[in-house]
Amino acid sequence: MYSEKVMLHFMNPHNMGEIENPSGVGVVGNPVCGDLMQIQIKVEDGVLTDVKFKTFGCGAAIATSSMVTDLAIGKTIEEALKITREDVAENLEGLPPVKMHCSNLAADALHAAIEDYLKKEGRGEWLNGKKKATKKRTGTKKGARRRRAA
Repeated sequence: MYSEKVMLHFMNPHNMGEIENPSGVGVVGNPVCGDLMQIQIKVEDGVLTDVKFKTFGCGAAIATSSMVTDLAIGKTIEEALKITREDVAENLEGLPPVKMHCSNLAADALHAAIEDYLKKEGRGEWLNGKKKATKKRTGTKKGARRRRAA
């Protein structure tokens, strides 16, 4: 059974729609259940000023998409990256175990939108508040063959 809060977000979803010229877009899906979520973010001075979603899926998928937008608006990039799957489910006052994957998709879509934004800003090596190691390319395979042949 769904909580009252889940039903509220399903019947009257918040922040549904599209952002004109979004700063970042994240799309995730679950091939098993067929749910597909798109989260769009608008970032100004490091703060998510707008977050919208489009979701194709069940009531829980729509509710979790709505909730994750509520949780993210007004947060800094760093704060929004800390929003977890558990945060989404807890703020909806729980989800049935068989629907927990919906909260996973919502948080993952938000993080994907932020990652897209960071890549566009030339900061793609940052995710989850930590700098990822980046591989430096030393040349092309063709160049490596030339060096060996010499």
